[in-house]
Amino acid sequence: MKEYLVLISCIAFLAFLIPNTRFRKYFAVVGWVSIVGFLFAELPYYFSINNFMYPTIALLSLPFLYVTLRALLREDSRVFQLSTIAAVAFLIYAPFAYVVPLGDWLIATVVGQTSWMLSSVGYPVSHVTWNIISRNGFQTEIILACTGIQSIAIMLGVAAGVKTTLRQKVLAFLLVFPTIYVLNILRNVFVVTAYTQQWFPYLPEIAGNGELGYESFFWAHNVLCELGALILLIAIAYGLFMIIPGLGAFADDLFRLYRNDLADLVGWKRESSSAR
Repeated sequence: MKEYLVLISCIAFLAFLIPNTRFRKYFAVVGWVSIVGFLFAELPYYFSINNFMYPTIALLSLPFLYVTLRALLREDSRVFQLSTIAAVAFLIYAPFAYVVPLGDWLIATVVGQTSWMLSSVGYPVSHVTWNIISRNGFQTEIILACTGIQSIAIMLGVAAGVKTTLRQKVLAFLLVFPTIYVLNILRNVFVVTAYTQQWFPYLPEIAGNGELGYESFFWAHNVLCELGALILLIAIAYGLFMIIPGLGAFADDLFRLYRNDLADLVGWKRESSSAR
C-alpha cells in the first residue's frame, strides 16, 4: 500500500506539470494527500527503529496539508509554485525509485565509494551481499534512501521553483549535487564506523530495539545524522537564495500564506470554543 501511495503521488505531480489543463489543481491535491498518507503509512516502520523525526514530520504535515489544499482549490499561485517544486523533485527521483536497474546501480555506486572511503581511512570492510557492508559482526544495508537522491531531488526541485538564468541553473546544480552526494558518502562512513565500532551504546531503553548493538546505529543514524542533514539542507537552501534571489521572495510569500491561514484556523477554533 505504501508503495502505491508514492506511485500515485508521483503520477499526480507529473500530471500537474501538464500545462493548460483545468484539472491541474486536482492533480496537485492528489499528490499532496498521497505524500501525507505515505508518511503516516510509514509510522510503524519508523517506530520499530525508534526514529521519531519522521513521525514528528508526519504530525506537522497535517496543518501543512490543510493550508495547501485550501490554497490549491482557490488556485493560489504560490502553492502552484510549491507543487511545481514537488513535481520536479519527483521527476528527478522517480527513475531511480521505479527503474530497478538504475536504482540498483546508484546503490552499488554508493556502496563501492563508501567502502573505498572506509578503506582509505584504515577501516576496511567486507560485503555480505552487494549492498550490505559488514565489520565486527555488524551489518549495515545500503538502500536507496542512503544514496542522498531524495535530498538532491528536493533541493534541485527548490531551485526550479522560480524562473532562472542558465548561469543560475548551473550554479544551483553545482551547489546541490556535489555537496549532498559527497557529504552523504561521509555520512555513510560515519554510520558504518559508529555502528560496527559501537561508539554510542547509550540509553538502550530509548535507543534499543532488541537487536544487539542497535543503540550505536540509532544515535549515529537516527539522531546525529538526521540533525546534520537538516542543518545541511538549511545551509544549502540559504546558498540557493543567494544564487537565485527570487527564491527568497517566494519563500517569504509562502511563509506568509501558511502563517496567515494557520492563524485563521486557530482563530476559528478559539471563536468556536468561546461560543460553546
